[in-house]
Amino acid sequence: MRVLVAGSTGYLGQFIIENLVEQGIDTTAIARNPAKLERYQNKIKLLEAEVTQPETLTNCCKGIDAVITSLGITRQKDGLSYMDVDYQANMNLLAEAKRSGVKKFIYVSVLHGDKLKHLAICQAKEKFVEALMKSGLDYSVIRPTGFFSDMNEFYNMAQSGRIYLFGKGQYRSNPIHGDDLAKVCIKAINDNKQQIDIGGPEILTQVELANIAFSAVDKPITVSYIPNWVQKSLLSLCRLFLSRVKYGPIEFFLTVLTIDMVAPISGKQTLNEHFKSLKSE
Repeated sequence: MRVLVAGSTGYLGQFIIENLVEQGIDTTAIARNPAKLERYQNKIKLLEAEVTQPETLTNCCKGIDAVITSLGITRQKDGLSYMDVDYQANMNLLAEAKRSGVKKFIYVSVLHGDKLKHLAICQAKEKFVEALMKSGLDYSVIRPTGFFSDMNEFYNMAQSGRIYLFGKGQYRSNPIHGDDLAKVCIKAINDNKQQIDIGGPEILTQVELANIAFSAVDKPITVSYIPNWVQKSLLSLCRLFLSRVKYGPIEFFLTVLTIDMVAPISGKQTLNEHFKSLKSE
């Protein structure tokens, strides 16, 4: 089994690489900056490429059995749009996979992405999902609730002494650690499920999440509740005064904070353990 990983230097990508290496799977990683993966230099094959430039991907899938991609913009600062990365870069990779006869293509999207197409990031991701479904390749779309790294915002607010929640803090989620999610992605190589909704082992309200964050930083619980109508006003203001690149992440996070993001439970690592690890860093 030979696996190609794209988005290899991101939060999830590095856990995917680590797990593939631990399982002794022949691994190739595409990276714009291979130096970020130099600790795996003698354990995996590194390909330097810019995924938004298809000519740099030529033959990247030659001899590859499965592709796992978590390519996407989080806090990109080079002016690229979601359509440039979340859609077109993955399309470039898909074209190479089809040309080289890859057997399985695994794409990491987001839970409820198909219902959130009014958000720029989900519009781009779901446009790629639709293309992948029509590609003729065997595929799996992984839909996580959210990464533990996304929850760092709660930890940071707790450190500052106050956490802000929408509504009454009743919205629930079960975010998943990157290592637990990486295992799901690798298992999907031999899984016949085409759509995999997945979350972490704990379903928490935002109030419970806030309590865990304050406990981790050893500070008293201080929460301010924001009426839901304020979210819409904030989005309107941000749309007016922020660039498209800066507005996109804010639009996504403010939206998912006002809905439930709960999926089937998986994994072992808890948010409390994650927050405590941040404190020890």
